[in-house]
Amino acid sequence: MECHYFDESRCRSCTLMGMPYAAQLAAKQERCRAALAGSATAVSWLEPFAGPESAFRNKAKLVAAGRPGSVTLGILDGDSRGVDLRGCGLYEPGLQALIPRVADLVDELGLEPYDVPARRGELKHVLLTRSPTGEVMLRFVLRSQRHVALLRSRLRHIQDRLPEVTVVSVNLQPVHQAIVEGPTEIVLSRSDALSVPVNDITLHLRPNSFFQTNTEVAAALYRQAEEWISRTEPAEVLDLYCGVGGFALHAARSGHPGSRRVLGVEVSADAVESARRSAAELRERQPDLGPISFVAGDATGAAISGSLGATTRGLVVVNPPRRGIGPDLARRLEGSQVSHLIYSSCNVDSLARDLAALPSFTAREARLFDMFPQTSHHEVAVLLERTAG
Repeated sequence: MECHYFDESRCRSCTLMGMPYAAQLAAKQERCRAALAGSATAVSWLEPFAGPESAFRNKAKLVAAGRPGSVTLGILDGDSRGVDLRGCGLYEPGLQALIPRVADLVDELGLEPYDVPARRGELKHVLLTRSPTGEVMLRFVLRSQRHVALLRSRLRHIQDRLPEVTVVSVNLQPVHQAIVEGPTEIVLSRSDALSVPVNDITLHLRPNSFFQTNTEVAAALYRQAEEWISRTEPAEVLDLYCGVGGFALHAARSGHPGSRRVLGVEVSADAVESARRSAAELRERQPDLGPISFVAGDATGAAISGSLGATTRGLVVVNPPRRGIGPDLARRLEGSQVSHLIYSSCNVDSLARDLAALPSFTAREARLFDMFPQTSHHEVAVLLERTAG
């Protein structure tokens, strides 16, 4: 991949830019192998999964800067001034084409970009998420509610100018910190969720929902987990940090009709509501599925409680944030009776630390999923089997 922003030193976010993609992939594979060498000595590494090396991002997190009528959408430089990156080649083609039109719309609306050095202004970020259907979620991150009435009154204009945008919201982030979004979300559009089909399962993303940045690679990750689950044939699956239900829903459809009970646990109530909607739709197409339920709660506190986890034919899926599952959850998993664990990690260092805290489990297979070409970031999935205890 070639990038004039990188060549001109306007953006250096893609730290591996210029390295042949095959070399990037080999380096990531070796990095993950080395990190897990001490805690996964018997693991068999599958062929890495890679999608396209450019035009793969389904999300754009754009810092707004400049001045009203002349906005920049991109990043900030070392002096906290805007660097316009509306032509970035990482985004999916539909998103690449949309970003300049969004920038023009922001100028038309007269939204005041936030000036970091002066600590004044309103529009901090523009966040875009694109579904494979071509539909888009557009979120304006504002410092206050000052522009909310304006955006609400111009909603029809926004959607006329950007007809692919089906979800429009405002996120309020009032603090002067390097935080992309705040806790308050105001949905302006009639639709409050973006429908994202993945492997014939439709996920519903609300504005605060997490979904992987690379749809094609995320689909492959879910397929791999589904294959492992089908092979191990658990009677019960517990999906922790389940988000909008990607792993749980693939687990539910992978077994014999009515043979598997699935429970997803997620701290976000909005994500749980989305997962329940997806589960209901899946059941309409496959009425013979076993019980599927989702609950809002902390993954560590909810893990291995009740009947799930009490059986030797149980499997747990964990997909934690970068910090990993930590010692408390590792201890609960160690003390459970589950026979298998699937661990999906975006940080191989915390993964290695967590695997070392699970001595009763042996890593059988692992696979690198390259969600983030041109960077050193990675996603690794590991299948573990209980061999002691």
